[in-house]
Amino acid sequence: MIDWMRVNELVDEIGAEDFDEVVELFLMEVDHAIGLLEEGASNPVVVEEQLHFLKGAALNLGFETMAQLCNKGEKAAAARRPDVVSAEEVRQIYASSRAQFERELPKRLAA
Repeated sequence: MIDWMRVNELVDEIGAEDFDEVVELFLMEVDHAIGLLEEGASNPVVVEEQLHFLKGAALNLGFETMAQLCNKGEKAAAARRPDVVSAEEVRQIYASSRAQFERELPKRLAA
């Protein structure tokens, strides 16, 4: 669900002191984008744009399973099928990924 190698790379790239700020910004932006996805669920352009954004954000922070789901939905929306992946599915995978991330991150950073 989480690509911990990517998380470690990001910590190395930006430094441990700035990592918390990046995570906080990620969480705020993802919550906002999922809201926009819910609002525009019937519009293929909005769905494609928001899923593209969410995919990139997820990949940046190592939320691999979420990125895969967003990629699937983005491609479907580009093919005028915005209902293949719902905002609720994205919200659920985000919530479970976030829970795992928050639960395991302290142990992994301490190692």
